[in-house]
Amino acid sequence: MTENTQQQTAATTELPTQYTPAEVEGPLYERWVERGYFEADAKSEKPPYTIVIPPPNVTGSLHLGHAFEHTLIDALTRRKRMQGYETLWQPGMDHAGIATQNVVERELAKEGKSRHDLGREAFVERVWKWKAESGGQISGQMRRLGDGVAWSRERFTMDEGLSQAVQTIFKKLYDDELIYRAERIINWCPRCLTAISDIEVEYQDDDGELVSIRYGSGDAEIVVATTRAETMLGDTAVAVHPEDERYRHLVGTEIELPLTGRRIPVVADEHVDPEFGTGAVKVTPAHDPNDFEIGQRHDLPSIAVMDEHAVITVHGPFQGLDRLEARSAIVAALRAEGRIVAEKRPYTHSVGHCSRCKTTIEPRLSMQWWVKVAPLAKAAGDAVRDGKVKIHPQEMEKRYFDWVDNLHDWCISRQLWWGHRIPVWYGPNGEVVCVGPDDEAPTGEGWHQDTDVLDTWFSSGLWPFSTLGWPEQTESLAKFYPNSVLVTGYDILFFWVARMMMFGLYAMDGTPPFHTIALHGMVRDQNGKKMSKSFGNVVNPLDWMDQYGSDAVRFTLANGANPGVDVPIGEDWVKASRNFANKIWNATRFALMNGATIEGELPPVEQLSATDRWILSRLNKTVAQVDAYYEDYQFAKLSDALYHFAWDEVFDWYVELSKTTFFAGGEQAKVSGRVLGEVLDVMLRLLHPIVPFVTDALWTTLTGRESLVIAEWPTDSGFRDEAAEAEIENLQQVVTEVRRFRADQGLQPGQKVPARLELAGTALVAHEAAIRQLLRLQPEGEGFAATASLPVAGATVSLDLSGTIDVAAERKRLAKDLAAAEKEKAQAEGKLGNEAFLAKAPDNVVDKIRTRLAKAEEDIARIQAQLERLPQA
Repeated sequence: MTENTQQQTAATTELPTQYTPAEVEGPLYERWVERGYFEADAKSEKPPYTIVIPPPNVTGSLHLGHAFEHTLIDALTRRKRMQGYETLWQPGMDHAGIATQNVVERELAKEGKSRHDLGREAFVERVWKWKAESGGQISGQMRRLGDGVAWSRERFTMDEGLSQAVQTIFKKLYDDELIYRAERIINWCPRCLTAISDIEVEYQDDDGELVSIRYGSGDAEIVVATTRAETMLGDTAVAVHPEDERYRHLVGTEIELPLTGRRIPVVADEHVDPEFGTGAVKVTPAHDPNDFEIGQRHDLPSIAVMDEHAVITVHGPFQGLDRLEARSAIVAALRAEGRIVAEKRPYTHSVGHCSRCKTTIEPRLSMQWWVKVAPLAKAAGDAVRDGKVKIHPQEMEKRYFDWVDNLHDWCISRQLWWGHRIPVWYGPNGEVVCVGPDDEAPTGEGWHQDTDVLDTWFSSGLWPFSTLGWPEQTESLAKFYPNSVLVTGYDILFFWVARMMMFGLYAMDGTPPFHTIALHGMVRDQNGKKMSKSFGNVVNPLDWMDQYGSDAVRFTLANGANPGVDVPIGEDWVKASRNFANKIWNATRFALMNGATIEGELPPVEQLSATDRWILSRLNKTVAQVDAYYEDYQFAKLSDALYHFAWDEVFDWYVELSKTTFFAGGEQAKVSGRVLGEVLDVMLRLLHPIVPFVTDALWTTLTGRESLVIAEWPTDSGFRDEAAEAEIENLQQVVTEVRRFRADQGLQPGQKVPARLELAGTALVAHEAAIRQLLRLQPEGEGFAATASLPVAGATVSLDLSGTIDVAAERKRLAKDLAAAEKEKAQAEGKLGNEAFLAKAPDNVVDKIRTRLAKAEEDIARIQAQLERLPQA
């Protein structure tokens, strides 16, 4: 016995009999980090492979969506590292402007203070203090999951380097006249007192009211309908379709606007749908995005009727009322004047809410900073059209083009204190100066900086290159840009991905930020329902990790990950994955205790049994299959392939078939032990990117080597043996058919039965001992009388069941089952033969009955066959 073999044997005896994830995962991860396995060297001559983490909010904690996405990224980067790439998974967090400011403001409120009591500078200092003490808990949770990120490179969108990048690109865009300031309609939160992005608006069906109001009188009368009656105070026109004959005579005239004493024009605009409602719409340019566009086309004035708190500011009886109070008061006033034509309550319609505080969003005309996106969006679209960037799955390209080809200018200013402050100064005489990172800000009396901060998406749009040191030309930037692939959800294809594409192409001289965009779906509950606190179906992945282990959670998530498709997940599936991890542990431990080894070269083919050649052939096919799935981002398929290879082919078949060889000992046992060691070695390497903890613990025990993290990825040797595969497939057919027959006869799995195996003329002769062991078949013995014969795969297995079952009782049981199946068949046939029933029944009901009929027919055939096989009483 060699020294390495002795070490391996000692390690095997020390391997616990039961796999306990909590005892393995934490210490193992810390060892990986301490040894620097996940760090990336910009000076390396290895080919680069780069993925940036979609930066989680500094306020956030790990949810299932994070766990899902991180599992996929970790699998990709672990495999590439094993393939010899200089692999960088870039970590970091987003400063999350609104969310973080809200967290700290709530803390201040507990102290009876507001941010205004502190002042801007002191408040920002308070936020930094909160971040240092409480922010970023997700980093620790990422370690629990096993994320192989380069922790020494962790970035934060508000750190010094990234702040310099933000200021640099703002200045560049400003100088290129791609950033400007203008009054436009934005999403406004009256609670957070800031503009918010489209992605921060959550739409839900609310019960409101639809009120139809008569404008004008007599022949100059038009009825309009609205769910926001309070905005009528700011109406500056009524719009109709230019081809609508009902209103053609009124186009170009003015009609009376109730309650205001103003008259407003009737304009013709193709935006109006003549088939919807009355075919006429009120136009409030200062409080509706579509109305704003109509106002721009017809040069209408914009009258703001609410302040930033959504309180009415128009002089008159409604001034000072909250928008909802004003809505009721205005409808009452209109009703008193006889202007209300119809009222509908409740009227359910989609209403936007602030994702942070749930306040109803108010479209509001506001002076904001904007990015002129047309040239940037064109470049982002062309990069995909020209093949510089691939979107996977390809069918998602249409959604991407629909977005970038119709992109409106982007509002980048936010009325917050936490964030990147806009680097623009205003002078006492109307001067406007944009300051770059190397410029001196203007000073002197009357100069002040813009009070707004930039949208969080502005800084995260720079993430693929700012994290690598841009605008400095660093070694990391030269080595790891462009990124290899971006893994992210299709839900932020527009909000984040498109902006990274625009900024990357613009800042990096036409080089896109990544070669491939791999889009995944959303995690849903086991019924396919969106996870939401209001539904009560939100799952904390840390709870599952505590109970079942991180590998189980990872495998469950990967096993559901079809490209671009939502992922249902339930606890039962995590339990099944836990069972898989336990199976890997227990079967590997058994194999190690029975001679599995990687010592020495694989024996030559002529020394291998058919069983050995079969598993090596299947092993190499699995390697090729898994590689192909990885290249196509088919995580569900590769996980399924690995599951079935490991559980079905290695553990359930090869290990079981090899037991007779191991128990017999001798040279063939040594050969099979070496083959089993090879299979386990490669199988654990293949599984490692998905389930890193259990595989590393087992592989280091098997091999005595340092870690799977830095091991080589297996390659397909090209070995194939179709004859051996066919031979073992025949063996499997024999074993499966006899097992099915035994189960049908009510025999216990361990119950031994006398049997005659007629294998002459087949390749199964060499497998008789294994077949008998797997099927618990005894030699014939004296007095053997076959009561059932099963011809299968060219062989015949004859069984003597006399004395092993109560034939009379079994016939009685089967007769009862047959009667139930025949009754089910008759009922199904009766319904399907009833024309009146078929005419009324829904298709899904009819389909279910057809399925019941097919099942009943299958049961009848199966039970009749069982009865025929029973020995005569």
